[in-house]
Amino acid sequence: MATFLYRIGRWAFRRRRLVGGLWLVALVLAIAAAAMAPAGEEEDLSMPGTESQKAFDLLDERFPQSNSQGAEARLVFRAPDGQRVTARENKAAVEDTLGSLDGGGQVASATDPYETGGVSEDGTIAYSTITYTADAVDLTEATKSALEAAARQARDAGLTVEIGGSALDSEEEPGGTTEIIGVVVAAVVLVLTLGSLAAAGLSLLTAFLGVAIAFGLVTALAVPLGLTSTVAILALMLGLAVGIDYALFITSRFRDERAQGSEPEEAAGRAVGTAGSAVVFAGATVFIALVGLGVVGIPELTKMGMGGAGAVALAVLVALTLVPALFGFFGRRIRSRAVRKAPADRRPGSERPGSERPHPVPAAAGRPGPATRWARFVLRRPAAVLLIAGLGLGAVAVPALSLELGLPGDESKPVETTQRRAYDLLSEGFGPGFNGPLTVVVDMSGSADGRATTDLVVRTVRGVDGVASVGDPVLSRTQDAAVLTAVPQTAPNSGETKDLVHAIRGAVAGVEADTGADILVTGTTALNIDISEAVSDALIPYLTVVIGLAVLLLTVVFRSVLVPVKAALGFLLSVGAAFGVLVAVFQWGWAADLVGIEQTGPVMSLMPILIIGIVFGLAMDYEVFLLSRMREAYVHGASPGEAVVGGFRHSGRVVAAAAIIMISVFAGFIGMNTPTIQTMGVGLASAVAFDAFVVRMAIAPAVLALLGHRAWWLPRILNRVLPNVDIEGEALSRHVPASAAELDAAVPRLPAGRQRH
Repeated sequence: MATFLYRIGRWAFRRRRLVGGLWLVALVLAIAAAAMAPAGEEEDLSMPGTESQKAFDLLDERFPQSNSQGAEARLVFRAPDGQRVTARENKAAVEDTLGSLDGGGQVASATDPYETGGVSEDGTIAYSTITYTADAVDLTEATKSALEAAARQARDAGLTVEIGGSALDSEEEPGGTTEIIGVVVAAVVLVLTLGSLAAAGLSLLTAFLGVAIAFGLVTALAVPLGLTSTVAILALMLGLAVGIDYALFITSRFRDERAQGSEPEEAAGRAVGTAGSAVVFAGATVFIALVGLGVVGIPELTKMGMGGAGAVALAVLVALTLVPALFGFFGRRIRSRAVRKAPADRRPGSERPGSERPHPVPAAAGRPGPATRWARFVLRRPAAVLLIAGLGLGAVAVPALSLELGLPGDESKPVETTQRRAYDLLSEGFGPGFNGPLTVVVDMSGSADGRATTDLVVRTVRGVDGVASVGDPVLSRTQDAAVLTAVPQTAPNSGETKDLVHAIRGAVAGVEADTGADILVTGTTALNIDISEAVSDALIPYLTVVIGLAVLLLTVVFRSVLVPVKAALGFLLSVGAAFGVLVAVFQWGWAADLVGIEQTGPVMSLMPILIIGIVFGLAMDYEVFLLSRMREAYVHGASPGEAVVGGFRHSGRVVAAAAIIMISVFAGFIGMNTPTIQTMGVGLASAVAFDAFVVRMAIAPAVLALLGHRAWWLPRILNRVLPNVDIEGEALSRHVPASAAELDAAVPRLPAGRQRH
């Protein structure tokens, strides 16, 4: 692979005008496709095969006049202090408000609280449920404006009015202040690391181009593939982070090759052949892990995985082709300012290369850098470093034992939003469970006496401990299905409500056996519980597959048995610590004010498995980039300790910079008000920090120091059967630079760009 990528790198350098032009065309086409595509829609979260989803499907079939997952709004009225909403003036204001909505566009119905029992026992709070004929994403601005105007009308009459439900849900758009801060931090780190504005700009330029193309494609495919805004934001987040990192690794290797005397075109080829091999492997691991999210069976999670995988694949292609092409355009400005200002006879890379590659300047020629000094410190005290780092991560991971999964609702929104205030008013007036009613659907097609069956279901559900109230059943037009609402005594995301759902399902099982009816429990709360349990059940199998994949791939890459095992165990520590941070912040409320979390609750149910998939790939990034240099030194005769120091000397600073960049990009998304994105930002930023700075830079060298030569041991039988991917570019050390004629014969003949000397 190294030789093939070497040829690609040289070809891209020589044909830089063509390569740059092709990527610009791809960018224009992606932007044009996004501009012409219809606006995407936010789809309801679903979990095919679960009881709650089957119930939703049955409701759509038997009650076609209603949309089981359509938009709904709750107008919550509160009388002024010392008054009741049943007072004549307040009642008239409520009825006038609802009358302004009756018959409005997309409005299916609006309930009268005075006729449906929508008034609290103390008479201070009332609510009306407004149902719509369309999903929340399909509501027009005129419909939403009419709802808000009705609320203002009641406020003008002296009532407190808040709007709950899904009608006002909006799509989160990227581009906030915190994301910009993350990019600025990344730019500063690039400049400090590379010492060149041109080199830093190259990394940012290529990352932005890849992200723009990915974002354009996601937008263009939003309608045909049902992609949501969360998919687009994940593609943006991942594409930007890995795009900058991949360009940084190849640029750093290009500068090293130039410092060792290679001509620019040869250096570009070798950079792509060595660092590019690591980029391909790292990108492939992220891609496979994200695509593998489809096995969980949640359509939204599958789409998020596919969107993120596509963005990573684009970042790899850009790094392998556009980055070496830009080396030709930027010329010697890629090198640091100090190197460019050095006298010609003392400048690294000023020697004319011959058939033999020049030897690099000895590392001892100057003062050892921080990475080298750290590596030597770890080699002197490997056991102490391993113990402290391992126990530290273990302590951070302890809160993960209390991990609870759920889906965020209005209770997780900021207190200044009308949805959150409506939620609080309903909890105050009708109890916490009122915000998460359960829907019981009775399919009576197999029952002999439908009326008797529904009455038995009502009595059975009312008899379950934890049920506050059960509404009267509503029959379908064909009288073969009924639906009733059960209100829990506890909040939607509480553990008691989860137990109640299972208790109701267990209680009605006997009714099903006696009557032949099919009884299903659904509703948003039940669906959230089913999804959370499905994700929890899939977590261990998915983690097992990911760990197995990591061990297999790293065994092939590093031709070692113990190195992959060490990497897998380190990955588990990183993920465990990241989960511990999520629990501490989102469940326990630690540092919640810094993140902008005003209400604690369960961790977003999709997050653990999504973070495992993403962090797996990113962990392999740092493992490959750091250890490939160590193995390269070991293969060329260095002792195990010297190999560790050599790996840190060449890659430690760059890996640290790449980790800081990735952390900055992920942390930049924490400021968004969407709980999904906030959770993802905190989880990924903390996981990368733990994996890069604790696992890969402390635990990994400590373990390698303790293992010595055994770290690189591989049984003879595996050595014979495993393919040699040559990720460290060993074949290139024996490679004679190809002539232009040989290179043209190895790749398709295309018009050449003008050379820059």
